[in-house]
Amino acid sequence: MKFAELKDMTAAELAAKSRDLRQELFNLRLQKATAQLEKPARIRVLRKDIARLETRLTQLRHQAVQPKAA
Repeated sequence: MKFAELKDMTAAELAAKSRDLRQELFNLRLQKATAQLEKPARIRVLRKDIARLETRLTQLRHQAVQPKAA
């Protein structure tokens, strides 16, 4: 997922996407613990995607708190 894709999403959409990715990460960790994980690199990709989502959510929160001066 590219950061540019996240710029067009609303805060609610970002929160929902984050929740979905965290659930997928949880499932992959369970698979890893039971030695059934097929793509270990997917965990790293998910972690980075979650970080991008959280960064964008933080940006949106700061924009809401500090409106731009005209």
